[in-house]
Amino acid sequence: MKIPSPSIPRISLYYRVLLSLKDKDIISSQELSELTGCSAAQVRKDLAYFGQFGRPGSGYNVEVLKTELKNILGIDKDWDVALIGAGNLGSALLAYKGFRGQGFNIKYVFDNDRKKIGKLKQGIKVRDILELKKATKQIGINLAVVAVPQEAAQEVIDELVLSGIKAILNFAPIRPRVSEDIKVLNIDLSTELERLSYFLQRRKV
Repeated sequence: MKIPSPSIPRISLYYRVLLSLKDKDIISSQELSELTGCSAAQVRKDLAYFGQFGRPGSGYNVEVLKTELKNILGIDKDWDVALIGAGNLGSALLAYKGFRGQGFNIKYVFDNDRKKIGKLKQGIKVRDILELKKATKQIGINLAVVAVPQEAAQEVIDELVLSGIKAILNFAPIRPRVSEDIKVLNIDLSTELERLSYFLQRRKV
């Protein structure tokens, strides 16, 4: 069965809500609806794509559902992550502790700035980006985060793909050209701020 793409972020949202629950054994789809802003019908539909986790009228066992969603999201194991770009954004991402709590370990950092190469960032040595292809193949990294300037992003992503990495989180403001078997999630912070400014502007109309 093909799972609709919009369901995946909602599964992540359900999981985060479950993590925040304390001293609660059972939760209903209606309660999940109220906590997430999704309709109860949508909650049931999303979960049904992956199996039967509860019984009608009885709700979901919180611990069981939490474990199942963790497995679905692939965070029941640790993932080694390569960060490309040790500038301001890259450094901020490297310092963020939330990744490790969810099993995403940024273990390798690459950059082309000679002043940064060889230095430690959050205890991780910055490597020369020219070593990217060789290093990623040797290390066997599955995930990469791209935090480089716009003009360098496509070339970096091409190198990541050639290295065998098929899952990339891209913070550069471009829509990179990749083959269909490569999954790239694009996070354009400027675009998101523009969406907010549009919202504020429309409130004035």
